[in-house]
Amino acid sequence: MTKTYTITLSDAEDKAIHVVAISAQDWIDNAVHERCRIAIEEIVAKEVERKLAIGEPITGSKDDIVLAASIQSAVERQTTYQAQVEV
Repeated sequence: MTKTYTITLSDAEDKAIHVVAISAQDWIDNAVHERCRIAIEEIVAKEVERKLAIGEPITGSKDDIVLAASIQSAVERQTTYQAQVEV
């Protein structure tokens, strides 16, 4: 399954992005894909370390490992943090 996200830029933001990028869409796509790549590398490294520590086999592609990993989203981490702070 793929996801589609849409952003809205003000006229000033649109003008500004075109100062640093020939194509705003290409720049935005590259920025998001690069951040995802970094997050995937971080998740895979942690999951491989976890599996090695408990003697589990490491199987599948990076995508498979990320999809199977039991990890919290940023929203879940923020909710947990807020609950701890409020105590």
